[in-house]
Amino acid sequence: MDFSLRRLRLRIPSPPKDTTLFILAIYINNIPEKTIVWSANGDNPAQTGSKVTLTSEGRLNLTNPTGQEIWTSHEGGGAVTHATMLDNGNFVLATANSSNNAWESFDQPTDTILPSQELSLGSFLQSRLTETSYSPGRFTLHAQSDGNLVMYYVALPTGVSYGAYWASNTVGSGVRLVFDVSGSVYFALKNNTVFNVTDSGVSAKDYYQRMTLDPDGVFRKYIYPKTNISGRDNAWSLMGSAASDICTSFISDFGSGVCGFNSYCRPDSIRNTCECPKGYSFFDEELKYKGCKLDFVAQSCDTDESQMYRFEEMLDTRWPDSDYEKYNPVDEDKCRSLCLEDCLCAVAIFEGLTCWKKKLPLTNGRVKIGSGKSQMGYVRINKNRSSSYQFF
Repeated sequence: MDFSLRRLRLRIPSPPKDTTLFILAIYINNIPEKTIVWSANGDNPAQTGSKVTLTSEGRLNLTNPTGQEIWTSHEGGGAVTHATMLDNGNFVLATANSSNNAWESFDQPTDTILPSQELSLGSFLQSRLTETSYSPGRFTLHAQSDGNLVMYYVALPTGVSYGAYWASNTVGSGVRLVFDVSGSVYFALKNNTVFNVTDSGVSAKDYYQRMTLDPDGVFRKYIYPKTNISGRDNAWSLMGSAASDICTSFISDFGSGVCGFNSYCRPDSIRNTCECPKGYSFFDEELKYKGCKLDFVAQSCDTDESQMYRFEEMLDTRWPDSDYEKYNPVDEDKCRSLCLEDCLCAVAIFEGLTCWKKKLPLTNGRVKIGSGKSQMGYVRINKNRSSSYQFF
C-alpha cells in the first residue's frame, strides 16, 4: 500500500468550474483500481503545491502552499523515530518503544476497516458523502461505550443523529468490532462469544479485503483477488453486508429519510438508489440526497384548478410518514378524486379499501418490492407536463 496525495477532480460552483485538488489518502496500490481505504482531509482538499511533513514534534502535518495547516495527525508530540506503512495498511508514527506508536491510521478510521483492524468502544466510521466526494457523509457506525454497535442516519452539516437504522442489540456486553485476518467481521462480546456482522470470509492470502460504510448507509464487505482465480473477476466483489434493508426498514421522525425530500429509495443488491417520482427531478444530479423538486407549478388553493391536474401511477411506492388524511372504506376511484379535489394533496396511496392523502414535502420514500401486498400510489402532476417522464 502507498501513503500519498490522491488527485481528485472536483466540481466548483463558480469559475473556474474545475480545479485540481488533493486528499491525503491510503489506497491499495497493487490493483488497477486505486481503492482508497483511509483519508485525512476529505472535507478540506489541498491545493497543488501542498506538502506532507513529519514535524520535529512528532506529528504528521499537511500544509497548503502558503504553509497553512490543513490537517494534522494529533495534537500531542512525542519521540517519533520514523513513519512507516505496515503491510496490513496501517500507517504509523513509530517510537523507540515498538509496542507504543505515537499515532496510527487504524485508530482514526474514516469509512473503511481492513483485516487485522479493530474498532474499540467509542470509535466510529462515517460514510463519504458520495462515491466521488470524500466529505463526511450521512451515515455513521458507532462502537458505543455502552457495548452496542449501532448505525445512524445523521443530519448534515451538523452531524446530529436522526435515529438508528441498525444495531447489534448488545448493550452491556459488546467490547470491540474486529476484522480478523481470516476475513471474519464480528463484534466481540464479554462472554467470549461474538455477534457476526458478516459471514465467514475468504483467505487474506488470496484476496484483498475491506469493509466499507458506503454512501447509501449499507456496511459492505468487498474482496478482490490478488491473482487470477478461476471464476473470479479482477474487480471488487460483494461478499456480505449489514443493514442492506435500509431502504425499507428505517423510518426517520425527522429529516427526509434515507433519500432526500420528495424522493424514494429503491433497494438493489449492489447499491441502493434514490429516485424521483414522475413529474419531479433532482435539485442536484450529483448530490441526489438533496431530494427532488416539482417540474410544474403547484396548484393554487385560491382558485379551483383541479381540472388542470392528473395522476401518474406508481405501484408499491410509498411515503409512510407524510399522511394528513385517511379514509376507509373507499374505492380506488374515490381515493383519486379525494386527492384531486384537495389543493394540498400531492400523492394518494390506495390499498385494500383504505386511502391516504400525502402532503409535501414527502419523506421516507421507498419502493416495497415483494411485500405481498399490492399498493398503488398516485402522484399528482400538471396536465401541461409531458407524460414521458423517466426514472433516474
